[in-house]
Amino acid sequence: MKVAVRVRPGARADTVGGAWDGPRGRALLVSVRARAVDGAANAAVVVALAQAFGVRRGDVEIVSGSRGRDKVVEIRGDDAVVRAAVDELLDQA
Repeated sequence: MKVAVRVRPGARADTVGGAWDGPRGRALLVSVRARAVDGAANAAVVVALAQAFGVRRGDVEIVSGSRGRDKVVEIRGDDAVVRAAVDELLDQA
């Protein structure tokens, strides 16, 4: 399942939750401590999402937006379970 995310690099902690209403619609917020240098933030995003969704890192792939804050990621797993988790995470403050 593909999920739109908005990344906040350089945060105090790695967190997944909350919504960002951007120009392309609603996206899941992902904050990571890593800075956007040499792909460190992208790697941290993959790890944070894998932990949040309870899947392996190999089941999370950035399919577009690897050089920006707005990304589309593919999370492999049961679509119903992933959709329910996305909806729950989007509703977090």
